[in-house]
Amino acid sequence: MTSVNDPEYDVVVVGSGAAGFAAAVTARLRGLSVLVVEKTDKYGGSTALSGGAIWVPGNLHLDRAALADTREKARAYLDATVGDRVPGARKDAYLTHGPRMVAEFHERTEIRFMYTPGYPDYFPEAQGGMAQGRSVEPRIVDLKRLGEARHTMRRAGLPTYGLTMTSHDFRFLNMAGRTWAGRRTSLKVGARALGALVTGRRLLSLGEALIARMRLSLDRLGGDLWLSAPLTGLVTDAAGRVTGVRVTRAGRTVTVRARGGVVLASGGFSHDQALREKHLPHPTSTAWTHASEGQTGDALRCGEALGAATDLLDKVWGAPSVCPPGERPFFLVADRGIPGMIIVNEAGERYANEAAPYHAFVDRMYAADRPGARTVPSWLVLDARSKARYLFAGLLPGQPFPRRWLESGFLKKADTVEELARRIAAPGLPATIDRFNGFAERGTDEDFGRGAGVYDRYYGDPTLANPNLAPLDKGPFYAVPVHPGDIGTKGGLVTDGDARVLREDGAPIAGLYACGNCSAAVMGGTYPGPGATIGPAMAFGWAAVNAIAAALEPSGRQASGQEASDQDSLPL
Repeated sequence: MTSVNDPEYDVVVVGSGAAGFAAAVTARLRGLSVLVVEKTDKYGGSTALSGGAIWVPGNLHLDRAALADTREKARAYLDATVGDRVPGARKDAYLTHGPRMVAEFHERTEIRFMYTPGYPDYFPEAQGGMAQGRSVEPRIVDLKRLGEARHTMRRAGLPTYGLTMTSHDFRFLNMAGRTWAGRRTSLKVGARALGALVTGRRLLSLGEALIARMRLSLDRLGGDLWLSAPLTGLVTDAAGRVTGVRVTRAGRTVTVRARGGVVLASGGFSHDQALREKHLPHPTSTAWTHASEGQTGDALRCGEALGAATDLLDKVWGAPSVCPPGERPFFLVADRGIPGMIIVNEAGERYANEAAPYHAFVDRMYAADRPGARTVPSWLVLDARSKARYLFAGLLPGQPFPRRWLESGFLKKADTVEELARRIAAPGLPATIDRFNGFAERGTDEDFGRGAGVYDRYYGDPTLANPNLAPLDKGPFYAVPVHPGDIGTKGGLVTDGDARVLREDGAPIAGLYACGNCSAAVMGGTYPGPGATIGPAMAFGWAAVNAIAAALEPSGRQASGQEASDQDSLPL
């Protein structure tokens, strides 16, 4: 039931991560009035907690880097990785929308990226894959530019020790004690921190920088944002067209009308244990997710209530993680590429290439899980040399493990491999380490090929013959449990190339669009490269509003939207 007094906008966006902000910014660039409703009291969603990279083949930054990426090459790569799990038309739509979105945002907003040199596609050896990578990441920005809005931005709280670093910086900082490139990067990052201290700036990078840039853009273009306004339902007319949303705000239900359409961009269901138990592989737990806390499947339920089709509900964006008691999970990205470390099942046996792309590693954890050789959880084992040389779980080289980890029993420590095997009840560990040490001495992992691939070596130690292999032979030895975490679920509402939500028969639900993790991923069951989550989220948010704008022309432009025409291009 709606009222003439209900707030009304051309576009209503549900969710304030990269997908939602991309849709909202696009709405203002098209001269449409827009409201973003956010469930929690912080904007930014899981994007603010992420690396902030986007994987968009053929974008202008790749062209400027002279990488010779082509649409044909990118399509071949998607075919080789995603396969036919996703319709070809939707893959083509992404390859069309993505570069156009990046170019328009670069020219007309504060949303700016830069190429991350050498960060490879996750399967660069596949047809169309690129060893140089297609990932771009947000440019560093000063948080103070947000003014009062800085106080309600979601913060990542990463263990960076006060330093602002890009993902490109991190690759070298990880080897600061091993390479000259690492030492030079340490000086650069230190100088950046000193400069910020002197000038009073508060510099942001990674996902925080992306969200800050998106909020800056929306504020300057004149969009509205409501915090603490969870979605409770969709409003439809007699013909079944979605015409608005119901949200809870300040303790009461508010109906907001949407003249052009509603864009669902509120993430997946990582924090809903019941939905996890229903759809995801077992065992599963909300304690293992890195997604922002508001992701409990609200958009999924609302879409299903209108007859929307769903897909990929059994999939997550995998993130192997250590989960210390009472603490946030830590995502093992570079940590699995360092030498002098292995991951074993409960019997003490290796079952995978530890340095594999994180999503693929989680898939392997579940595939290898069996009675007597459980891999959920697994054990990550490293020796004192590896601990002293490399960053691990947010700890600096040589920095002691937190005492609470040992006292709680989360961390196991022993002077010998045999003693450690007893502590973790993994009888096969000594034989596994003996075999692995032989591989390390010869420089070839004969069981799983660790170090043979371009992606493996990206986070490895370039001073070694095989950057990912070194023997575990210097005590004490350590073990921590590893769980199949996630950065979000990747299944949701089925959409077309314009992000329109589809019914089971393929017909669109009029007025309803979805992007980001509440929609079924265009990447299917895989994860082709760094930023293959956020890139599509933004591209399809952009596409959704373009479709809305086209449907509203020429009569749909309201006076409130017209006002944007004189300010829709921001100064560079």
